[in-house]
Amino acid sequence: MKHTLRPATGLRTAAPARPTIKDVAARCGVHPSTVSRALSPAMKHLVATDVADRIRAAANALGYRLNMAAKGLRTGRSGLIGVLAPDIADPGFPPVLSGIADHLNAEGYATIVVDVGCKGSEQDLVDRLIARGVDGLVLATVSLRDDVVKHCLDTALPVVLLNRVDAAGMLPSAASDDAAGMRLAVEHLVALGHQRIGHVAGPQEISTGARRRAGFEASVHDAGLPARHAPIEIADTYTRADGREAALRLLARRTRPTAIVAANDLLALGVYDALAELGLSCPRDVSVVGHNDMPFVDMVAPPLTTVRIAQRDMGEAAARLLLARVADPAAAAEHIVLRPQLIVRGSTIASLG
Repeated sequence: MKHTLRPATGLRTAAPARPTIKDVAARCGVHPSTVSRALSPAMKHLVATDVADRIRAAANALGYRLNMAAKGLRTGRSGLIGVLAPDIADPGFPPVLSGIADHLNAEGYATIVVDVGCKGSEQDLVDRLIARGVDGLVLATVSLRDDVVKHCLDTALPVVLLNRVDAAGMLPSAASDDAAGMRLAVEHLVALGHQRIGHVAGPQEISTGARRRAGFEASVHDAGLPARHAPIEIADTYTRADGREAALRLLARRTRPTAIVAANDLLALGVYDALAELGLSCPRDVSVVGHNDMPFVDMVAPPLTTVRIAQRDMGEAAARLLLARVADPAAAAEHIVLRPQLIVRGSTIASLG
């Protein structure tokens, strides 16, 4: 009788054993601790370059990957850093994030980015990141008086503020010198002969909005301009649409400004929209200055004169501050302030009236 062999069902072939650090060490003829150091971004400098290269090649050949979960159990750290962004669609955020991620990656950390958006609960998102075992947080979302600051302090998790400060200065921060940025903008316009300079301010519950408004007021005062010639309208959010609404209110004043300083570039683009709607020209009728120098503002018509902040450097500084906080949670809060730079383009000219 002829029998037909059929494949057995319900049986699984055993998966090949996952390569271990000992396998890499055996192939290279070194101690496992040497392999561990060579594959760690934070410790690879302790291993001779040729040895480290040989170890990495062997690890790749074997398909070995660091088991971060196991490492976390040994060290008590996950190697993860959370970043809360106010609006990930903001064109100004990617350069900042690049500075954060590149520095953290070089130190062996991975980055989790969370977009808070307009409806997100910041405290809830912080708690979710803490539940996932992050070693620290970079917050680019905090307002001047924000309950999440106390919440973070109560958790004792290392936290750094990015392009923000809290009212009491309790958390470390990396931010641009907002007052200096406004001074650069106002002095530039005054040098061009402008005597009526308006300001589209950002939200006043956010430190950049409040500090840039204060910097504007101080600068026009120092320039000898009367307050009635330096009107201010506040935008509800840092968006182009709210910039347009604030600019329309500003341009409806009895004495129209010949120049407008916006608290950020999106607001400045909203000023462009308002001018176009009213049949006015930039810069012939009204000169415009933005703030931040976000990508592509040199490509709008006219190219935007703006205050450049060191976005990538700011991100890197925040990452550096955070890792120092991870290493020593009891260290005093340090505040890094970066100098801005005026970038003159086609949106500002000498006053014509």
